[in-house]
Amino acid sequence: MLFLTLGTVYGQAPLPPDIDKESLARLPLLQRQDLDEKGTRVYDSLAGPNSNGGPLRGPLGFAIYNPAVAEALHMLHDSVIREGTLGTHVNELAILIATRETNFSSEWNSHEPAALKAGIDPATIDVVRFNKDYSGVPEKDALVIRSGRQLFREKKVSPDTFAKAEELFGKRGTVELVALMGDYALVGLISDAVDQHLPEGKPSLPVLH
Repeated sequence: MLFLTLGTVYGQAPLPPDIDKESLARLPLLQRQDLDEKGTRVYDSLAGPNSNGGPLRGPLGFAIYNPAVAEALHMLHDSVIREGTLGTHVNELAILIATRETNFSSEWNSHEPAALKAGIDPATIDVVRFNKDYSGVPEKDALVIRSGRQLFREKKVSPDTFAKAEELFGKRGTVELVALMGDYALVGLISDAVDQHLPEGKPSLPVLH
């Protein structure tokens, strides 16, 4: 499930005074009993039957402060991942691009294993991780990297890049690619705003910008 982990975080490093020790962020995690009727309905749809009322974690754990926001984020994710046309390989690479460009280490750490399982070459992952040139990367992978870098750095996509995306992924797939990267960029912003810290021992991405 999108951005969601249930459980307890162990081995925390010393934290700034405004950081909650359980959430590792500026906002505490809400329990199911803290929510109103609509909130509990959304919580139940996100957490699933085995949650035992424990808090949602990750960006959804903060988005649930407004249940409609958490629900919308999850629906956007499902509309692209479960109902999308891009396939797991492209989806996971797009997520890595978005999390790399926003320095969103926690989601990168969650999705790098999934990217490897989806068949993305470790060398391609390192191109993304270390901001390397993508010449020599397979055509579709290079297109995803180029599209993401243009979107996040130049705030636009060149005509040639868009035309190639449309050729490889179709009109619908091109929109899905942008929506998926935007989805993870948005939750990255939430994590930035609440100053989400990583559990001790989890690696951080080197900051690009």
